[in-house]
Parts: sequence; C-alpha cells; structure tokens
Amino acid sequence: MAIPATGTSFLLPAFNEERLVGRAVESIHRAAGACALDGYEVIVCDNASTDATAALAAAAGARVVSEPHRQIARARNTAAAASVGRWLVWLDSDAMLTPDVLAATLEEFATGQVCGGGARVALEGAKLTPSVRRTVGAWNWIAKNFGLAAGSYFFALREGWAETGGFNEAVYAGEELRFAIALKKWGRARGLGFRTLPHAVPSSARKVGQFTSWEVARQLALFAWPGNRARRDRCAFWYERRGAVES
Repeated sequence: MAIPATGTSFLLPAFNEERLVGRAVESIHRAAGACALDGYEVIVCDNASTDATAALAAAAGARVVSEPHRQIARARNTAAAASVGRWLVWLDSDAMLTPDVLAATLEEFATGQVCGGGARVALEGAKLTPSVRRTVGAWNWIAKNFGLAAGSYFFALREGWAETGGFNEAVYAGEELRFAIALKKWGRARGLGFRTLPHAVPSSARKVGQFTSWEVARQLALFAWPGNRARRDRCAFWYERRGAVES
C-alpha cells in the first residue's frame, strides 16, 4: 500500500554504519509509536557500504535503496527521490530520533506555516572536551539565530526539496547549509518560515576520538574555502573512517 501524500518519510544516508544504523531506524519506529504517527516510511540510502549496513537497516524495519557514488548530498537526495511522503525528515545514521523532537517537528508541519527546519545538535558521550562542547554550543547558537540546520536532523516540505534542487551535489560537505539557505528563500516567497527547534538530536561523538584537535582545526580551515568543499579528498572529516570508536 502506498504511503499517502500527506505521509512522513524518514530518510537516512548511510556508509558503513553497521554499528549504529539499526539503532537509528529503531529510534524512528519508537518515536513514531510514541507520537501515534501513522502513514510513515523509513528509507536508508546505502551509500556504497562495504559492511552489513544494508542488511541491518532492513532487519530493523527500513526500506533500503542504493547510491553507488560516495557523496552525502547525493545519498540524501537519492533517499528523498525514492520516498513518497510530503513531509521529509533526514536523520543521520549515527543519530537517534526522540519522541519530543518528532512531536515538535510534526507540530511545525501541521501549522502549515513552515517550509522546513532542524534541531539542536547534542553529541553523546561523557568524554567530550571543553573545546568540543564549546564548538557544539557555538553551532547551536548560530543555527538558532541564523536559521540553519545541521545535516544530522533536517526536515522540509517535499515541494521545497524538489523545487530548490535539494542538497547541493556540487559539494561534498556543507550541503545542508546551502539547502537551508535555498529552502528559506523558497519559503519566504510563499509566506513560510524555517524553524530551528530548541530540542536536541543525540548523535555519535565518534569523530571526536578519530581526529586530533589539530586535524579538526585544519579541516575547518579547509572547509572555509569553497573550492575545497567540491573535493571529497579535502573533506576527510566527513568521509574518512579510522576504525570503530565508541561514542
């Protein structure tokens, strides 16, 4: 049976996420149950994984589609293109959806006054350094005050995603920032706002343990130059994996 046009589609890009993708999918089902949400679908886009990501996502209750080109923006768009819901929600495969975040998202959609939005970022784990906590805090302040959303959680009307072109496939990182800017412009022309929720979406802090402070600083410096974002080899923080690191 097809999901009705007013349904909700949860979309997860995934590359070698066998450790966490099942948890992410299950969190969606739990949140949907807590919110009594009917008529939803969960789609995981397997982005050329070499592990059991696809099988574990399917076992957890997701429909799996494939995108062979390793690019986060393309994986997000491929998942959306395979979906049928009018309300689109992107969740990273190392994050978890909580009932309060989903309830707030559904309430925003139901007003008919928003084109999309996001939520605050919260990294899991008790070993976060003060500098990491400050960085996350700074991003949450920027997102709230400038109307942006992190890729870990992003929601949008289907027509907004389709008519803006979705996540920009010209870049390998920062695609969510470009989409937020384009979606806000699209929404303003239609009297719709962009909402950054005060709620936080828990995400794995594994990269904190995989990259040194110097490497993170260098990556952020590279990210500041637009030309580097168009090269996957200059976006190691988003694409390189260095073994299983607990969050």
